[in-house]
Amino acid sequence: MPMQVILAQPRGFCAGVERAIDIVERALRKYGPPIYVRHEIVHNKHVVEQLRAKGVVFVEDLDDVPPGVVTIFSAHGVARSVEDMAADKDLPVIDATCPLVSKVHIEGRKYAAQGREVILIGHAGHPEVEGTVGQIPGTVHVISTADDARSLQVADPDKLAYVTQTTLSLDDTRGVVDALKERFPAIAGLDTKDICYATQNRQRAVRVLAEQCDLLLVVGAANSSNSNRLREIGELMGVPSYLINDARELDPAWLADKQKVGVTAGASAPEVLVEGLIDALRVHGADEVTVLEGVEETVRFRLPRELQDGAEAEAETNAAE
Repeated sequence: MPMQVILAQPRGFCAGVERAIDIVERALRKYGPPIYVRHEIVHNKHVVEQLRAKGVVFVEDLDDVPPGVVTIFSAHGVARSVEDMAADKDLPVIDATCPLVSKVHIEGRKYAAQGREVILIGHAGHPEVEGTVGQIPGTVHVISTADDARSLQVADPDKLAYVTQTTLSLDDTRGVVDALKERFPAIAGLDTKDICYATQNRQRAVRVLAEQCDLLLVVGAANSSNSNRLREIGELMGVPSYLINDARELDPAWLADKQKVGVTAGASAPEVLVEGLIDALRVHGADEVTVLEGVEETVRFRLPRELQDGAEAEAETNAAE
């Protein structure tokens, strides 16, 4: 039977990911290889392998970075202890932390300076969560569910604040925040408008998509938090949903009797992988590709000044004036 492919809008790269990859590419051009990056620059093996082929070395420990080599911190951010270690080693560092993650760090430190214990809503062990905990002095509690909020033990219920992992959306955190506010009425926290725009947009788009398809394919890495959430949303809406790295992981058996295949991609998945999946679906009978209406994202983040070209630096100076 004819098969239609329906694409979510928006999907794929967000502004923070685009900025992080651009930082690495420009550093390679300016300083030449090798460039060292602490942790994967973004959670996508195709991006990582392409950069590795150009001379980027990915490490988890700064002890593995030779003296004097340009070192980039990934989009997920790092703890203060990592920044201090880089300074002790006198490494020339370029910070590719997503500006929205940096905003969470700033807010968390502000709350800590007010004498508040900080509650971080996120997934323990995720690099962004580890970095955020390490950026906030004092006590930081990491929770992920409403039950965690109800059982949390704190020193002073009137001196609390919460922040969230950016790869969660308003929908992800609403129940947890409600439970916190119910138990701790005096708690402070970021306004909902400060939830990552890209995560929220992609989750809203996949909900619309899931209503119109009988199979959902999410292009993204297994260690990508936001990609996993997109697949979970499809499943919760009753649509068979699979997370795949690329077209090579497509199982033709999934397509049996399917007439409308929805496709989306996590925030760290390049569009070329989506295009490859579409080509594979065409081989299996797809004869039409449509794109749903959705949010057109125009957000762009500034690059570090040392990597800007002359025109960009001049424009930034003029804007500041």
